[in-house]
Amino acid sequence: MKKPSTTPPLDVDAICKALANPVRREILARLREPQAHFGDQEISYEHGVCAGKIDAHCELSQSTVSAHLAVLQKAGLITSRRVGQWVFFKRNEPVIEAFIAHMNAQL
Repeated sequence: MKKPSTTPPLDVDAICKALANPVRREILARLREPQAHFGDQEISYEHGVCAGKIDAHCELSQSTVSAHLAVLQKAGLITSRRVGQWVFFKRNEPVIEAFIAHMNAQL
């Protein structure tokens, strides 16, 4: 009997398109170490980083940052979680690791 794969499904094209934008790459890089880049937040970083803190660091309009976050989320690179009235974002490490492994194997 074949063992089910634990590798998350990858949309390589969506991931490449998401990573083509420097703002999205910067968001992902900052989310790697949220305590170092986003300062204190009232709720644990275990939930991710509050969208408002990400907005503040990007120095772009809220709607533009939201669009970047939506692209990252659609590609599977980040996840979101609503806590009360706030939305928190964090890196989706299994997808990022699978993408890196895929690229290492293919290139």
